[in-house]
Amino acid sequence: MIPDQTATDAPKEPRVAILGDGQMALVAADLLVHNAASCVMWSHDAGALAELDRTRRSPRLQDFTLDQSVETEPDLARAVSDAELILSAIPTPFLRDVWSPLKGRLDVEIPFVSVTKGVEIRTLLTPTQIVADALGESPETRPSAVLSGPTIAAELARRLPATMIAASAHHDLALRVQRLFGSPWMRVYTSDDPLGVEIAGAVKNVIAIAAGAIDGLDLGVNAKSALLARGLAEIARLGARLGATPETFFGVAGVGDLATTCFSPHGRNRTCGEALGRGESLDDYLARTSSVVEGVKTTKAVTAWSIRLGVDMPITHAVHAVLFENVPPKKAIGMLMNRPVGEERLV
Repeated sequence: MIPDQTATDAPKEPRVAILGDGQMALVAADLLVHNAASCVMWSHDAGALAELDRTRRSPRLQDFTLDQSVETEPDLARAVSDAELILSAIPTPFLRDVWSPLKGRLDVEIPFVSVTKGVEIRTLLTPTQIVADALGESPETRPSAVLSGPTIAAELARRLPATMIAASAHHDLALRVQRLFGSPWMRVYTSDDPLGVEIAGAVKNVIAIAAGAIDGLDLGVNAKSALLARGLAEIARLGARLGATPETFFGVAGVGDLATTCFSPHGRNRTCGEALGRGESLDDYLARTSSVVEGVKTTKAVTAWSIRLGVDMPITHAVHAVLFENVPPKKAIGMLMNRPVGEERLV
C-alpha cells in the first residue's frame, strides 16, 4: 500500500534571490511563486525597488502585478545571505560590477541560474563565465545553469504558452531548474550544453538588429526569412568552433529564440534595427530608449570572436559596419547580396 503524501513529505522549495528587477526578473518571480518558492528581489536602483515593493507594479512591464509574497531587499549582501539559489537577471554590461562584491562571501555549494544574454566585450566571456570570473572561481567550481528560450516577457506576464531550456553541466541542477520554473504555461526542457545556449542567446540579438533593419527598409518577408536562415548558420558555425553542441542551435534556445527575437514587435534589438533602417542614428535611438539593447555591444564581441577564430560571419560583420563604421543599412544589405554565391553550409 502506497502511503498518502503529506505536506511534510513534499520537497521543500528553496529560497531564491533574484538579482535584477527587469522584465525577465519579474516574470521569473511569477514562475517561482507559482511553484511555492520563497523569493527576494534585489535591484541596484533602491528607489525603483521601493516603488515596486509599494505598488507591486513596474514601468518595465505594463499590466503585470508582482505577487505580494515576493520580498524586496536593496542591500545585495543581505539579499543573498540566506539564499539557496540565485537567479541572475543583470544585463551583461553590469554583470561583473554586481557580482564582484560577492567574491568570497558565497558558499560554493550555492548554485546560480543565469537568464542574461550577451558577451562581455573586453574578455569575450559569456554570462556564467563572467560570474565565475567575478567571484574568483573557475567555471566548474560553482554549479550553474542557463535558463533561456523564446520568451517575450509581455507574453509571459499574461501567462501565454512558452518554452525554455534549462542547461547545465550538472544534470541534477538542470532538473531542479526545470521543476522550479515549469508551469501550466511554461514548458521547460533540459540540456547539458550551457555554452551553446549562451552563444545562441547572445548572437541572436545581433541577427535581430539586422532583421529590424530589413523591416525599417521595408524589404519584405522573403529577405527577412533568408536572413534568419543564414543568421542561424552563423550562430551554429561560431558555436561549433567554440565547442558547443550543433544540435543546440536547431532547438528552442537556437532557432526558437532567434525567430521570436527577429519577428516580435516587442523585441528591443529588432526595434533598434528598424529605427536604423528608417534612418535614425544609433546614438539618437539609444538616447531615447530606456531599455538595454544587448545586441549593440554584443556585436562588437561577436565580431571579435569571429575574427579571432576565423569563423565566417558576414551578417554579423554587416551589422558591425552599420553600428560602428557609419555604413548605411541599405548599403550593408547590398554588400551581403553581392557576396559570391556557393553551396549552402549550415555549420
